[in-house]
Amino acid sequence: MPWYNGDYPPSYKNQPPKLREKAVEIANEILKESGDEGLAIATGLKKAREYFKDHPEEADADND
Repeated sequence: MPWYNGDYPPSYKNQPPKLREKAVEIANEILKESGDEGLAIATGLKKAREYFKDHPEEADADND
C-alpha cells in the first residue's frame, strides 16, 4: 500500500517531518519496485537518514 497525503507507516510517527516525508518518498519508490512493504519501510527510513546526513542544508531549510 503506497503512502501519501500525510499517511505514513507507524514506525515513522516520531520522526521529524522532513525526514518522514523523504522516507515516505523513498519507501513508495521501493514499494513500486519490490512490492515488499517491510523492505520499503526499513529502507526508506535508512536512506532518508543517509540523504539528510549528506545534505544537512536541506534538513535545516524551512520550506513548510
